[in-house]
Amino acid sequence: MDTQELQRIKNRYDIIGNDAALNLAIEMAGVVAPSDLAVLITGENGSGKDVIPRIIHDNSRRRTAPFLAVNCGAIPVGTINAELFGHEKGSFTGAVATRKGYFEEADGGTLFLDEIGELPRETQAMLLRVLQDGEYLKVGSSKVEKTNVRIIAATNMNLLHAVETGKFREDLYYRLNAFQIKMPALRDRKDDIYLLFRKFTSDFSERSHLCKISLTHEAISVLKNYRWPGNVRQLKNFTEALTVMESRPITPGSDRVELDAAQLLLHMPREAEQVLPAVMEAPGGGSRMNDDDMRAIVKAILDLKQEVDRLKKIVEAQPAVAGPAVAAPIEEDAEWQESQPSEPAGPAVKSIRQSNDELYAATLAKYDGKVKPAAAELGVSERTIYRWLANQKK
Repeated sequence: MDTQELQRIKNRYDIIGNDAALNLAIEMAGVVAPSDLAVLITGENGSGKDVIPRIIHDNSRRRTAPFLAVNCGAIPVGTINAELFGHEKGSFTGAVATRKGYFEEADGGTLFLDEIGELPRETQAMLLRVLQDGEYLKVGSSKVEKTNVRIIAATNMNLLHAVETGKFREDLYYRLNAFQIKMPALRDRKDDIYLLFRKFTSDFSERSHLCKISLTHEAISVLKNYRWPGNVRQLKNFTEALTVMESRPITPGSDRVELDAAQLLLHMPREAEQVLPAVMEAPGGGSRMNDDDMRAIVKAILDLKQEVDRLKKIVEAQPAVAGPAVAAPIEEDAEWQESQPSEPAGPAVKSIRQSNDELYAATLAKYDGKVKPAAAELGVSERTIYRWLANQKK
């Protein structure tokens, strides 16, 4: 597949990324499409497996016939046979009429069975018969039905392990695995992560009439080096939530909000095994920080957070008074930038924090608690004021 054709497919299916493993998956879909081979798509949840069956179907001889997608894991075990193969009237309680199944509905076309590893053993035997002979029985019927359906299956399981443990039929596995396409995990597509982030924040901002979020070089490194166990789906949800939290309505001459690494870290997922990125690029694209350096940085940030939490309790125990004049308030997120790996939080941090709290309190008092004019005088967003107020109540 040449570069132009590859890009055409990406544009048509809204696929973002230039990773070699992603490109290979798309190319393999194009190669297998004209045949009638069964295809097994493997990859983690959220990695984008669902786009491959559409590419295969739309570029096959079956493109004008039906395409149906079924999530096998979402159908109750008691009804999955009836859903897939149909049923006769009266075949079970609630079967008030004869009903077509997905294999009959998709006849002549393509049936995509997602989460194939969740099929019960009985259903696996029925599916094997379809793959071998194109035959099946409706639930409650002894009449053999015929179907001409191409099967594409997907799983996030290790099906070979499922075969070894007896959960999945070995003969069915090899029937489905006539041609395998592997979708790469997002953590293995590091250079695509910021491309996807920009796409998601741009699309969401346009729909929500909010400023786009951009990131500094250091923040991009944080984003790229998180493991993203939920893959593209998780990144999309994270980006949209981040845009809501940190953006503001678009104004003339302002359609973008930039976040640095410290601000981004406040919103990053906190799964214990995922907190520390394996590698982080140094500013300016120079040498890369190793695990020990990165741990030192994150430890300093977490230590500072504990110190700030302690100071909050001290401030809350005292009445807010007007403090010494300062040139500008320190935004709630900005104070995290004071952290340095080799210098623990000390008296200077306490002074900044106290002055900041006192200035916020004094300005709000000046405007009788009205957030909008207080934010304007302080030169911060209203969201920052609300976040500060919420922290004072903790």
